Amino acid sequence: MFARKRRSNDLKEKTQTSAPCGLKDNVPHQRRNFHFDLWFCLTLQNWILDFGRPIVMIFLPLEWFPLNKPSAGDYFHMAYNVITPFLMLKLIERSPRALPRSAVYLCIITFVMGASIHLVGDSINHRLLLSGYQLHLSVRENPIIKDLKPASLIDSFELLYFYDEQLGHLMWYIPFFIILFIYFTGCFTKAREQKKIPVSGWLLLGPSSLYYWYLVTEGQITELFLLTFLAMVVVVIIKQRKGLSPDSNGLFLFCSFSVTVLLVALWVIYLWNDPVLRNKYPGLIYVPEPWSYYTLHIKQDH
Repeated sequence: MFARKRRSNDLKEKTQTSAPCGLKDNVPHQRRNFHFDLWFCLTLQNWILDFGRPIVMIFLPLEWFPLNKPSAGDYFHMAYNVITPFLMLKLIERSPRALPRSAVYLCIITFVMGASIHLVGDSINHRLLLSGYQLHLSVRENPIIKDLKPASLIDSFELLYFYDEQLGHLMWYIPFFIILFIYFTGCFTKAREQKKIPVSGWLLLGPSSLYYWYLVTEGQITELFLLTFLAMVVVVIIKQRKGLSPDSNGLFLFCSFSVTVLLVALWVIYLWNDPVLRNKYPGLIYVPEPWSYYTLHIKQDH
């Protein structure tokens, strides 16, 4: 009888200290290691499935992917929409402290929905490019759009642009950066040996920062990125007053964002006096898209 009661108590304690889906509540953590496997997979799939998506559509023969069927880039986007939230959930699982599960789930759901909206809009946008659409021009200024009849069709293409470049991007990137920020807030420690980025992390820093530069400029999310970075700076200042500093994972993320800020600034300075891009990107914050630069200065030259 006493053995059964002891086993029942042990089972109850085990149930209370475990959380579904791998998100921890009050489980003590072991030594914090640099998550090279996750950071490497995130960086690699970001470069291949996101950055490489429009490139693979340029080089693969059009005969392989008819215009009324999904392109190779669309399949890349589908894979990205599945792999990225999975890797981010794995990253959250390894957080040094318990994180709010409801916020994480809501962000992942919104992320997938926004990325899926972008998938559809970007797929149609690629087909427009093959028909002569110019990315450095607005929708109404494009030669293949401005003479459409009836004129109400132009409104439909502007709605498509809104879903692709605005709503899709916001629903995609806002939860993306919220998850990274939530994860970052738990990456603080007093242990001095855990405050150093290993060699593998320094090797990943360049590719990771360069991808975030592409994400910020092509996604037109400069304000969102800067707000996230400033929030991270505030957290660092508050934690340091308590004697805490970012561990190797938090330091890697913070350094990646710091280098990204520098790269975006250099990009803006380089294109500061470009009259065509200035016309397409009016307003207080001027950050041209790399693919607009490509269609204006590289594709036309060749």
